[in-house]
Amino acid sequence: MEFIDNLPPMDLMRSEKMAFVQLIIPVESAHRAVSYLGELSLLQFRDLNADKSPFQRTFVNQVKRCGEMERKLRFFKDQVSKAGLISSALPDLRTDIDLEELEIQLSEHEHELLEMNSNSEKLRQTYIELLEFKMVLQKASGFLVSSKSHAVVEERELDETTYSKNRYADTTSLLEQEMGPGPSDQSGLRFISGIISKSKALKFERMLFRATRGNMLFNHATAEEHMMDPVSTETIEKTVFVVFFSGEQARTKILRICEAFGANCYPVPEDVTKQRQMTREVLARLSELETTLDAGIRHRNKALSSIGFHLMKWMNMVRREKAVYDTLNMQNFDVTKKCLVGEGWCPIFAKSLIQEALQRATFDSNSQLGIIFHVMESVESPPTYFRTNRFTNAFQEIVDAYGVARYQEANPAVYTVITFPFLFAVMFGDWGHGICLLLGALVLIARESKLSSQKLGSFMEMLFGGRYVLLLMSLFSIYCGLIYNEFFSVPYHIFGGSAYKCRDATCSNADKVGLIKYQDPYPFGVDPSWRGSRTELPFLNSLKMKMSILFGVTQMNLGIVLSYFNARFFSSSLDIRYQFVPQMIFLNSLFGYLSLLIIIKWCTGSQADLYHVMIYMFLSPTDNLGENQLFWGQRPLQILLLLLALIAVPWMLFPKPFILKKLHSERFQGRTYGVLGTSEMDLEVEPDSARQHHEEFNFSEIFVHQMIHSIEFVLGAVSNTASYLRLWALSLAHSELSTVFYEKVLLLAWGYNNIVIRMVGLAVFAFATAFILLMMETLSAFLHALRLHWVEFQNKFYHGDGYKFRPFSFASLTDDDD
Repeated sequence: MEFIDNLPPMDLMRSEKMAFVQLIIPVESAHRAVSYLGELSLLQFRDLNADKSPFQRTFVNQVKRCGEMERKLRFFKDQVSKAGLISSALPDLRTDIDLEELEIQLSEHEHELLEMNSNSEKLRQTYIELLEFKMVLQKASGFLVSSKSHAVVEERELDETTYSKNRYADTTSLLEQEMGPGPSDQSGLRFISGIISKSKALKFERMLFRATRGNMLFNHATAEEHMMDPVSTETIEKTVFVVFFSGEQARTKILRICEAFGANCYPVPEDVTKQRQMTREVLARLSELETTLDAGIRHRNKALSSIGFHLMKWMNMVRREKAVYDTLNMQNFDVTKKCLVGEGWCPIFAKSLIQEALQRATFDSNSQLGIIFHVMESVESPPTYFRTNRFTNAFQEIVDAYGVARYQEANPAVYTVITFPFLFAVMFGDWGHGICLLLGALVLIARESKLSSQKLGSFMEMLFGGRYVLLLMSLFSIYCGLIYNEFFSVPYHIFGGSAYKCRDATCSNADKVGLIKYQDPYPFGVDPSWRGSRTELPFLNSLKMKMSILFGVTQMNLGIVLSYFNARFFSSSLDIRYQFVPQMIFLNSLFGYLSLLIIIKWCTGSQADLYHVMIYMFLSPTDNLGENQLFWGQRPLQILLLLLALIAVPWMLFPKPFILKKLHSERFQGRTYGVLGTSEMDLEVEPDSARQHHEEFNFSEIFVHQMIHSIEFVLGAVSNTASYLRLWALSLAHSELSTVFYEKVLLLAWGYNNIVIRMVGLAVFAFATAFILLMMETLSAFLHALRLHWVEFQNKFYHGDGYKFRPFSFASLTDDDD
């Protein structure tokens, strides 16, 4: 044991040692100190104002100002994006302006931009209306027939229609110069012209017909250009219409219907000369507006380009300032109101770095008072922090998805780096498919620097994050594929010739027994002669099933051994004596013994029935084994192992709760003051901590918990071992699917002497390989390997009830999307 204790600590095996620290910061250097700590990213602040609402905190006004500036910056970003401009991709993080100056600049820019947008919108509205007016003048003139008897009436109608739309002020003034109100004959023929969306034209005509009871004439023509609706600003196809009617009542109804359908009405004179004059004036106004709009757009784009150049710098600055004030809001003032008091967690190795950053903040802020930084004792469990790199991070995320490790308990990610891709490969063993996965992983790794700076979709982001997991999965798949001797389900004589040869010419028939062994076994993996033989499936099933049990028992034993190292690390002798020892005895008395029988049977070539041996080990342990005996002394050994397994169950169940009760009563009766360091009573060594945990000892709750834990382990030993048979099942399914696609698709198509059929067969085979075997089967094997680690392996030692170390960091803010 001394040898184990003297071993150097393994990276990632235990989380970093943490310290609970207190900072007393003078107000004048608080902002700079927190900023330097945000750049360092090694201190997690604790919220000392959790009982206060956000509006009751000290720096709420500064947070509101930063929130308002963020709103303005989001508005600028949206405007820059709509204008098709590109903001500066590389943010300049140098804060060469202070927050007050930036706030004034942003307000000025917002006011200027809003004014430009308002003016541009008004001009755009007028331009669209004049454009529609031009189309109405062009199309409606064909519907109108000049008539002196109706000229005065029509001119007055046009004038009245114009005044009914007060938003066309400029157009109205134009018409006032051309047409004045004249005498009207109320019984004469009148008309209204305008433009409407083509999708509404049919309903519009029906509504007019019903409203006027058929006393109207509706003419329409499709506009040649797709025009923009002045209200919705969407480009739509429109129709020009002219409605002829008689009477004031009909006019009122038609105008209301036009308003309801969103039709824009424009005045068109009947006189051809006036039409031409009005068209010329409209065209002149359109030309002026185009020039004005172009100048406005250039001026607006120039202003937006200037904003876009500084946008990323401003957004990062405001985001950092808001994060600083949010962090300052987590701190309290001392009694003098001149210092802020903050608390938090930091790794032990980071204390010197934090002290250096605080000294630099004091110096840069010209403060006469230094920042006090000292370590405190805490009753709370520290956060969990593992220093990972881009290779180990994905495996750590796989473990954390189940639950974050308790502080300083053994980390399964150390072993998951190897066991996870290996168990995946056992189910996915085909070195042809493994090469395909390897190529995909190498592409992701080769483009790592480029892809890491891009915004990827959810699926691609997940795939890119697990690129090194995919790399190891592919390498182990190639290895297991060589063991299984499968390349897209086809065996190859890679490592020499087969150990079998034909007895006669009929041995190629799978229904005949014609293979005889004539030389040493195939040196590596499965002999290719098994492919297509009558006993191929029974042989591979037996091999993979026994191999799955061996892998399962080995990994479960590893989990129990890790529980021993956890108990030893936390100095919990009870967990070693009454949890680790009986669990090892129970598991290995049954399934460890089964694994031993499998290995002996492989080594000796015995024909013993292991099913019979294991069943009658329980039903008739004293009976003679007969032909199923694998070694001398097997029967007494089975009786001994069975007795040990039966003893291990009460060993796990009864002693621990009674010992805990005895130690608890002794401690609080004053006979001993030692604090019990067990996983059930998670107390710290400090006396303060003991005072914090003066809870009444509930023996029944402890006993029920231990009983549940013991029953779960006993039943889980059986169910978990059976669960590892999924390695055999998925490996068999993958192999059989590959064989079906190869023989029933590719070879069947290749049997035809037709290039089209061959190409179709090759395409179907490639599609099935890519989407079924390389995507669906990969996902299936991945999920099953994930389950084996989360349930069968980690439940032997891993609590997973900790919480992550989340330091105050500016680096994590830059990726946030507002």
